[in-house]
Amino acid sequence: MASIVQRGNRYNVVYLYDAEDGKRKQKWESFKTLAEAKRRKSEVEYRQQIGSMVVPTCKTLEDLLKEYVALYGKNTWSISMYSSTIALIENYITPFIGSMKLSDITARVLEKYYMQLMTTPAARKATDKKYAKKRDYVTAGTVKRIHNVLRSAFHQAVKWELMEKNPAIYATVPKPEVHKRDIWDAETLFRALEVCEDDRLKLSINLAFACSMRIGEILGLTWDCIDITPESIKAGKAFVYINKELQRVDKSALDALEKKDVLRVFPDMKENNKTVLILKKPKTTSSIRKVFLPRTVAEMLVKWKLNQDFTKESVGKEYIDYNLVVANSLGTPIEHSRITSLFKELIETHDLPKIVFHSLRHSSITYKLKLNGGDIKSVQGDSGHAVASMVTDQYSHILDDDRKSNAARLEEAFYSGKDLNLDVQRNTPDAESADPSDASDAPGINQELLLKILANPEMANLLTALAKSLK
Repeated sequence: MASIVQRGNRYNVVYLYDAEDGKRKQKWESFKTLAEAKRRKSEVEYRQQIGSMVVPTCKTLEDLLKEYVALYGKNTWSISMYSSTIALIENYITPFIGSMKLSDITARVLEKYYMQLMTTPAARKATDKKYAKKRDYVTAGTVKRIHNVLRSAFHQAVKWELMEKNPAIYATVPKPEVHKRDIWDAETLFRALEVCEDDRLKLSINLAFACSMRIGEILGLTWDCIDITPESIKAGKAFVYINKELQRVDKSALDALEKKDVLRVFPDMKENNKTVLILKKPKTTSSIRKVFLPRTVAEMLVKWKLNQDFTKESVGKEYIDYNLVVANSLGTPIEHSRITSLFKELIETHDLPKIVFHSLRHSSITYKLKLNGGDIKSVQGDSGHAVASMVTDQYSHILDDDRKSNAARLEEAFYSGKDLNLDVQRNTPDAESADPSDASDAPGINQELLLKILANPEMANLLTALAKSLK
């Protein structure tokens, strides 16, 4: 067994191990946080359990990655993260540099390896056509993910005293192209809802937009996590509680992680499937949240529930009740692929701007920021992001309507009354000390709007500069 001993502001994991000379020794490992110490304690106890509590002596990168997955990955990663990381290791790391000694891996070696990957055909996906001639190459985004895996693995190696420093820290990584995700404006969104004939898709679109929900959260939503009572709707307190998501995962990853964070495994439709549908906890605690419903969406859910209850009575025992809100006609889960397929069909049939379903969540967050005047924290509460910067960095799209309005306001408040406005500025010795009330009787100017603009020091300075340029 291992123990955690706190000394000052450090947390030490203390355990006994068998050294290479056969002697029993005690080891102290120091960590900055209690979470890191607990994770290391789990690693140590795991190795003690399997009877090989020896300080790792990995020589090659392949040896390190095996230790890394067994000791770090299984205790830290989600099922989907485990699957994707294993795929990166097996397809792109081990075949290329897995046999290299840890002592030979430098930042220069990694940079050459990354450049080699950029000219390497990408591994085939399960969704690729079997005999497709066109092969894509490894992208800069994939290289970046590989780099992150190596950096994390080398970090663990330094902690285990297998390496003196982490070479990935100093390696330059190809920069992936950043593609801005297109979103729908309100007019397009409501046009789509108007022409949508599939009730499941229409409900999913409304939940994505009104509640800033991910598709997995929508398909994993259950009735016990919704309050749509008449009293709640009348008081404006109707809500959905998001605490799980539907996901299709690899069976081998599910077994390797011993169904970690899994709430339900749905029956497999085919015995030879390598994947299975599960209901699981969200990947982060911040994703667990309550989101209040607009009245229209709450009433839509009330009608949906009545129709679903009627279907249950009509079908009888054939209905498999998993208590899912968005379900098939017999109660079984609806897959992500089905919703995305219906959404794509809706776009193509009605010639709507091409976006992906997840873009509706972006639209939701963008419009919430617009409507609440940029209250990032309240939007973050709805979106479930761990940090507020995720809201602004990824989702605060600047809509053209806003920019047009900015130009129109400036035209109306300044240029339409140019001569008089210049007089106001000239007679003001200091823009920051200007008294907006001096312009209250000026003809031809929107007084209320001008007062707001002049009250803003930055805007007053801007107008002063413009006035000088027009002299």
